[in-house]
Amino acid sequence: MAYEVTASRKRPSNFDQLTGQDFVATSLQKSVASGKIANAYLFSGPRGVGKTSAARILAKAINCEKWPSNNPCGICESCLSVTRGNALDVIEIDGASNTGVDDVREIKDEVLFAPSTSRYKVYIIDEVHMLSPNAFNALLKTIEEPPPYVVFIFATTEVHKVPATIRSRCQQFNFRLIGLEEIKLKLTEISTESNIETEEEALLWIAKEATGSLRDAYTLYDQIVSFSDGKITIEKIKEKLGLVGLDEINNLVENFADNSSVEALRIGGEIIKKGVAPEQFIIELSEYFRNILLIKSGIKKEGILGFPVERFSAKALEKLSVQQIEYALSLLLDLFRNIRYSLNQQFEIELAISRLSFITKHLSDVEILESIKKIKDEIKRIPVHAAVQGDPGLLNNEENNKKEEEIDFTKYRDEIVANFKKNNMMLASSLAKTSLWEREGNIVKIYCTDNFSLDFIKNEISTLKKELDLLTKGNYRIELVLSVNKEVSRENILSSSAQVDLIKKIFKGEVVIDSRIKEDSNEY
Repeated sequence: MAYEVTASRKRPSNFDQLTGQDFVATSLQKSVASGKIANAYLFSGPRGVGKTSAARILAKAINCEKWPSNNPCGICESCLSVTRGNALDVIEIDGASNTGVDDVREIKDEVLFAPSTSRYKVYIIDEVHMLSPNAFNALLKTIEEPPPYVVFIFATTEVHKVPATIRSRCQQFNFRLIGLEEIKLKLTEISTESNIETEEEALLWIAKEATGSLRDAYTLYDQIVSFSDGKITIEKIKEKLGLVGLDEINNLVENFADNSSVEALRIGGEIIKKGVAPEQFIIELSEYFRNILLIKSGIKKEGILGFPVERFSAKALEKLSVQQIEYALSLLLDLFRNIRYSLNQQFEIELAISRLSFITKHLSDVEILESIKKIKDEIKRIPVHAAVQGDPGLLNNEENNKKEEEIDFTKYRDEIVANFKKNNMMLASSLAKTSLWEREGNIVKIYCTDNFSLDFIKNEISTLKKELDLLTKGNYRIELVLSVNKEVSRENILSSSAQVDLIKKIFKGEVVIDSRIKEDSNEY
């Protein structure tokens, strides 16, 4: 007996055998059983989901000797002739190769003749969207007012390319993608029938790769059976088809989570050396991040993930945030789009692996804004003049006052400026432009932000000294310092701020004094 591929051998012969298209099957069964047959039907949907099979079943059902009934009997001469493909009154036309207006004119001439042996003359036109505009126009009148014995069944994967004038004259049925679990069940059935031992994970992988097309699943299954020696395993599939495999992806992503770029690059190199195509590597890694993103979002259905949740790395799920996983996915999708134009695809992959090795340090815009908000909230809770040397929260009020008195005299500036506004407006204005007033022993350093202010204060230094001594009840010398930095210019002043220390702690940074800052000192 000649070998028959699984897709042909397992083609459904009645409505009950249509997999994953319950709505379509039920609707057509009711129409056939009630004898309410439309002039034209339009079956649309992805490839390999049963459109042409449904068209043949409908053709058999309306011409079956036992009509009307829910299903064709499959044993009468009419049903058998359709199954064999030699029924005179069921004409199948490939719309992709018969696109011209002349082809449609032949149909227009043929429909004038009644069916030879059957109840209906049925025209099944596959990929009908490939017809030319003129061909559609020629077909339009025939569809609108066909003889009562003619039925048109159109099938297409791109319904949007079918003119609205044609669609409006047809009963439309949309075929959906077949679920992963339904495909896996059909694969299990044919494995059992063929006495082929299979691993569940292997069948799950085939079902996932079929992406909703049962025909594609059968075709891939036949290919795998040919090299599996009676036992289908995921290891054989990986070896023969050049796949990465979930275990290696788990290992790779765990190194991403550990920031281990050296080990991650080594693993990536080993995968490429095995002959895995760069595109395949990127696809599998992208699917992995997609799956753990779904798991982090609470989706754990095996039919969606393609693997049991337990097969994914617990470390990766724990260490990687949703934002970091989204970043990884974005990086890999961009890589897949651009890799075809790369000078060296392996270099591109190595660069991506290197970047992903620091994924835990990546901060999204949202996370940065949250960090800034956290800093602001923390700063609000810190005393303005708290010292860095100890925990600001542990310093009592007496120590705070002591530190303030020893270090920061800026608090006196505003009061002195207010006093001078009454009788020395120019001096008040110059003092208002100063930044920090720092006391070291009996010296008070005043930091000026421009030369003009420094020179004016210098000329009025004795007046300023009297006012400062009067206010503080002390006897101080004044040192004027020119600093480009308007806020703070000295490293020791910066380091003494608890607020700055908090920012250093959160961002793991350090205080840097720009070497371009020039300081001139004048003591009086």
